Amino acid sequence: MCGIAGIVGFKDSLNAESRLKKMLTSLSRRGPDGEGIEVWTESKVALGHRRLSIFDLSEAGRQPMLSPDSQIGIVFNGAIYNFRFLRVELEKLGYEFLSQTDTEVLIHGYKEWGIDQLVSKIRGMFAFGLWDNQRRKFFLVRDRLGVKPLFFSVKDKQLVFASTARALCSGGFADEIDKGAIAEFLEFGYVTDQRAIYRGVEKLQAAEILEWCDEEIKTRSYWSLPSVDDNSKLTFNDAVEETEKIFLRAVERRLDADVPVGSLLSGGVDSSLVCWAIKELGGDITAFTIGTPGDVLDETSDAKATAKKLGINHSVLEMSSDEEPSIDEMISAYGEPFACASALGMLRVSRAVRNEATVLLTGDGGDDVFLGYPEHKHFLMAQKLANKLPKVTASLWKQTNGLLPRKGFLKRAVSFADYTTGGLGAVTNAHDGLPMYKRNGMLGERLVDVNVRHRSIERSFDSARKVLEDFLQHDLHGRFVGEYLVKVDGATMRHSLEARSPFLDQELWEFASQLPFDLRLQNGISKAILRELARRRIGEEVASGVKRGFGVPVQRWITGRWRERVETVLRDSVLEKEGWIKSKPTLEQLEKASKNNWSPKQLWYIYVLENWLRQEKESLNADILSALNAQREQRTNPQGVFQ
Repeated sequence: MCGIAGIVGFKDSLNAESRLKKMLTSLSRRGPDGEGIEVWTESKVALGHRRLSIFDLSEAGRQPMLSPDSQIGIVFNGAIYNFRFLRVELEKLGYEFLSQTDTEVLIHGYKEWGIDQLVSKIRGMFAFGLWDNQRRKFFLVRDRLGVKPLFFSVKDKQLVFASTARALCSGGFADEIDKGAIAEFLEFGYVTDQRAIYRGVEKLQAAEILEWCDEEIKTRSYWSLPSVDDNSKLTFNDAVEETEKIFLRAVERRLDADVPVGSLLSGGVDSSLVCWAIKELGGDITAFTIGTPGDVLDETSDAKATAKKLGINHSVLEMSSDEEPSIDEMISAYGEPFACASALGMLRVSRAVRNEATVLLTGDGGDDVFLGYPEHKHFLMAQKLANKLPKVTASLWKQTNGLLPRKGFLKRAVSFADYTTGGLGAVTNAHDGLPMYKRNGMLGERLVDVNVRHRSIERSFDSARKVLEDFLQHDLHGRFVGEYLVKVDGATMRHSLEARSPFLDQELWEFASQLPFDLRLQNGISKAILRELARRRIGEEVASGVKRGFGVPVQRWITGRWRERVETVLRDSVLEKEGWIKSKPTLEQLEKASKNNWSPKQLWYIYVLENWLRQEKESLNADILSALNAQREQRTNPQGVFQ
């Protein structure tokens, strides 16, 4: 796990190296164990790396890493879980290795197989940039699910990339804030993978290769999930047994490291299964539970019972439930504005575990592919009903639904009818994001006419007949990669911790995504396959447990313990000064919410965005001051390197 950056096609080597160093400074928390820069002056390529040592802690593992003839160079972030197998294959072909790293396998693998075959062979989470000096080709590659982030910018025939948008901004490669990205954030609480917070900056998509050659750029996708196999002959028991086999292999791959490895253990199914698998494989690591005594969300007693039953080493890291999460820490942990409330909890977890381990196995991803969220069950029910109804139902409902109040039980019933007749278009418009700001006059002049792409998805009865399938595809490229994966990566990297989740294993996703929905939601039970596996291997108490997670009640705190500071920043709002929001109607909504001691998410989003923008401006002012000082120094010292 590291931070990577680079410039391809630069015009001035000294200027490029200076700006690259600024990007690496911004990435220092992602890689506290070392910094490296490699420049091919004639080829106009500069690569930079911040290292978090996981494999081969010696200098042999430093990056950028070069081939023996220095014609291939790479900067790599992530972990290749099958690199030892690939290394044996390459050694048989005559390649000699100077390190014990997965990075070196990528170099020799590219030399032997080329980029496309190499990517088809590797298993893991990764984002890397590779320069082939002989062929004058540069490649950016991101892993199949998008676990590791990768941002890039193309300007004046120059390609620049980094692990975060903030790093690109620090190097002076980002334009103004993107209006569409602000709209997305206010809608969802995060910026999707289809946008970046700065204009001129893009995110390489999951399972995508970018190729740069002769100042021309092409992108291509190298992998996609298989479709549901409705003709599958697998029984539920078959699915559980095969899941167990694949899952054990996934856990085994993720235990390999040259640093201490730990595992999170909550009271839930997924993390408990990870700990069971570690024990089953003979692993001797410590499971960590974050205890918050007195908090209703505290899972210590459940986790202790599971650890005792499994017979594993267990450590409870206690934090006071009165310990207030830091908004400033959350802002600095994420390169773009990010308002997932559970990120505050994940940051606390990462800070506590970092002193005990460098690699942490988590249970993330199980809900997404094995269908563990409540909406999965609702969409399957809507899909089944839609397939029994005549097509005319959609037009009849369109004429009727506006007459029914959307309150209480009727609200749920009306929404279900929308899904049954409108499919994905109804689902994406059910979310009350931008409409809430517009109804209450909270948007500034820069956002009055703005909208988000997903609200333009048309309602369709054809989509209703496959609404769960459509939703899963939509969610994979939206909330899953834009919120869930970002949350874990940002929080753990903030504290130089490598998170690995067996439930994000490629083989497991390929298998599970083909399973019929009725198997994954057997008897209407969410995540039925994983619950049955937990029942067989751990016990009923874990299998029937309720998902809780690291909850932080920000919507209550906005109207309570944080209210005074929220009011203070809104009365002197940078967002208002720049035309993004209007403070007066926003304060009126805060006053209204305070009467119920519960804030809508939109007020939380505005509070986070306000703090993010203030911190960005402070950083920008510091960068400007630094640049001015450097220019003054150069005027008095013409031999200075700053350009």
